[in-house]
Amino acid sequence: MLNGIDEIDWSRLSHAYGPANDVPGQLRALASADSGERARARHELYGNIFHQGTRYEATAYAVPFLLELLADPRTGEPAELLELLVAIAIGYDEGWLPDGLPVADWRRRAAGGEALLAAGPRPGDDAYDEDEGDYAYLESLTEADQERLYAYVELAAYDAVRAGVPLFRALLTRPEPALRARAAYALAWFPEDAAGSVPALAAVVAADPDTELPPVVGTALAATGLLGVAPDAALLTDPRPTVRWGAAVGRARVLGAAADQATVDELMAWAAGAPEGPTGVPFLDGDLAGCAGLALRQIGPRHAGQGFDVLVARIPAVSGIPALPVVEQALRLAFPDGPLPAGTPATALTDRQRRLAEALAASPGTWLIGGHPFVNFGVMVGGYGLAHDVESLAAYLTEGGAAGR
Repeated sequence: MLNGIDEIDWSRLSHAYGPANDVPGQLRALASADSGERARARHELYGNIFHQGTRYEATAYAVPFLLELLADPRTGEPAELLELLVAIAIGYDEGWLPDGLPVADWRRRAAGGEALLAAGPRPGDDAYDEDEGDYAYLESLTEADQERLYAYVELAAYDAVRAGVPLFRALLTRPEPALRARAAYALAWFPEDAAGSVPALAAVVAADPDTELPPVVGTALAATGLLGVAPDAALLTDPRPTVRWGAAVGRARVLGAAADQATVDELMAWAAGAPEGPTGVPFLDGDLAGCAGLALRQIGPRHAGQGFDVLVARIPAVSGIPALPVVEQALRLAFPDGPLPAGTPATALTDRQRRLAEALAASPGTWLIGGHPFVNFGVMVGGYGLAHDVESLAAYLTEGGAAGR
């Protein structure tokens, strides 16, 4: 187990906190018989090789060992380990939903990044600052070269995880439902391997409904859509709600504006609200209503009015992370031409813009996360030229103020 881990000079690789000397010990701890030790190791790896979504040079080197651990049936919490691997590969899925991963564009953006990374200082070099790492080198690069370097580092991590695609397909047959759902979710993000993954996902969908749990099937259907194959329309009448959800989301991804009315109706029903509690579906952290709301943008302008009505009606019932996809899609529909110009008076808002602004101003809970102001939410709303907080938005509407104050 973990053969070759000591052959890597981790002290010359960097992560969020400098030299990656601690990574081998954390990887070994994942094989511990102590669940607490395994949990600590996962937490530490999220902090150093995937720090708030950022990947580092050391990240890609750690992945083969994570895959080896995942393949070993003795490793505890395999679903959580697979969750870490997918995060390393793609970051946060809300950045890619509902359209999927544009891998070809990513590869284009990363061209030349490998040479830029090789030219930079490593831990132990005189030019490497123990406190600031390679910050001075990065600042010396043009903005375009910085983007190439970052894209390459992230792509190297993605390709390292991509080597595990055959393993992810095999995990679809493991007995643990959470692991099967995670495996189906993982396959969704590797479109270059769709030819082999779609049949594996189809086998999950075709399994005996009395033995295969709906979250696994729903996840497999949504993954199939992200890989470019529309689920069978007959699944829209399945008695299992989560299966209908997966079929509708998958079909919207592939069919777009040509989606049939049954697909549209199912999406609208989900976007209007989903049952409370854990769903067992990994997409968007299990927010099925949010996923359906995002999918509304794929079914074209013919349904925009109905979709907008559904989303605005949903606003008072959401807060925190689930509020983001609902309000983001409503903002897109209300502001098709982009943000309001600075100084736009409230009287100049279109009907949709005013309805959305009034719904937001009347829903202070939607702006909160854990009872506190949700900064990311305010930034998102403000990005369309509206106020960054609910009080200012209410004042703008009632006092006839100007946008962008």
